[in-house]
Amino acid sequence: MSTSSSKGYRLSAATGIHRGDRMYQQDQVDILVHSRIPGCVLAVVADGMGGKSGGRKASDQVILTARQLFDRYAPTSEDAREVLKQLVLESHLMIKLTAITAEEEPHSTVAAFLVSPNRECDVIHAGDSRVYHFRGPEIVSRTKDHSYVQRLVDEGQISEEEANTHPQSNLLTGCLGTFQDPPLTLHHIDRLEVGDSLLACSDGLWHYFTPRELGAIVNTLPPREASEMLVSKARQRARGGGDNLSLALVRVDLLT
Repeated sequence: MSTSSSKGYRLSAATGIHRGDRMYQQDQVDILVHSRIPGCVLAVVADGMGGKSGGRKASDQVILTARQLFDRYAPTSEDAREVLKQLVLESHLMIKLTAITAEEEPHSTVAAFLVSPNRECDVIHAGDSRVYHFRGPEIVSRTKDHSYVQRLVDEGQISEEEANTHPQSNLLTGCLGTFQDPPLTLHHIDRLEVGDSLLACSDGLWHYFTPRELGAIVNTLPPREASEMLVSKARQRARGGGDNLSLALVRVDLLT
């Protein structure tokens, strides 16, 4: 998928999703292209949790809310950050309402980024789904997980490598659908350059890669092939124990 701009660049994009070795697919992913404004794109990854159907209901709700908000979004007059905040807060509320009626405990992470026509980009996340920003193969930034092990890393008690194998690595300190209000952690990128890539993904994917590996793959291959390789490598490395995984990848390429 690609969307062109008159300013000499285009956005190339791809998604990837796999059930892993789980019985149910509770991840959801989508990349939305604005119907009226060229060069405006919203990418969303949601990792649902809670019972065999509760998690899927939660992640479906995130994607549905994203589609509704983005359909109404007017990039020329509205603040992208406000739309992303609404995405988190409205999804959170709807998931909580689902829980009341379904007697389940549906929760979801979210990792989303909105690229504006002027190549600014805004990022939001809740939970341990991540957004990475690469310039060429080099990592510029990534979101910090709302998780117990991330807190231990921040406090210097364990390393990033130790966090990956920590027995409580799945314990979240913030997500959607819980009793507590979700975190509203925003990040702004002033300008995306040609050769930049944005990768949103669930922990079922990033768990199996170093940032250097991710950067090399998204820089070397076109988004569709990069997406396929990331899913394939994650599956190999999981060795029959893989979680649901999903990714949304957008790259800024020169118009040819």
